[in-house]
Amino acid sequence: MLSIDPSSLSERENYKFLIGSIIPRPIAFVTSSSKAGVLNGAPFSYFNIVSSNPPMISLSVQRSGGIQKDTARNIIESKEFVIHIVDEQNVEKINKTAASLPADESEIEWANLTPVESVKVAVPGIMEAKIRMECVLEHSLELGGLESPGCDLLIGKVVQFHIEKDIYEKGRIDPRGLGAVSRLAGNYYAKIGEMFEIERPK
Repeated sequence: MLSIDPSSLSERENYKFLIGSIIPRPIAFVTSSSKAGVLNGAPFSYFNIVSSNPPMISLSVQRSGGIQKDTARNIIESKEFVIHIVDEQNVEKINKTAASLPADESEIEWANLTPVESVKVAVPGIMEAKIRMECVLEHSLELGGLESPGCDLLIGKVVQFHIEKDIYEKGRIDPRGLGAVSRLAGNYYAKIGEMFEIERPK
């Protein structure tokens, strides 16, 4: 087995080891609004659950050359955002939003996604997602980097769930109906494959 000290590697080498090892990763499509009112949208796979009491999620937004991304800046300034689950039906359009656009251009318009009004936050969501979660910012931390922060770690509290009726029954979400896709390394994604059950010990 190889034994490698990450401090001897470049950022890109560590990145490749991480995204190739920690798979599959759920993908959050995040909408946020700039001070100028531009609706921003971007996918992130450094995303997961933090707590269910209260419901909270984590989102890590990597910086490029120490420069904060539009999504992180918008969320820190407005304290609001919307998380969407990326699925088999919307992944092609969501992928388009990963393009590097100027801050005054909307990825939502670029990808022909449909804005939908939120209930408890000012930031719109998108109609194309089967699940979306309106969030308010609980915490933001600048992390990593030798000379400047390497990422913005954002913790959001979910204040409203929106779930498509067809995939919801008796308090549970049908994983097949949701059809969530996950991120692997490079340009690769994965669908829900074979499912199996193992009972947890008491």
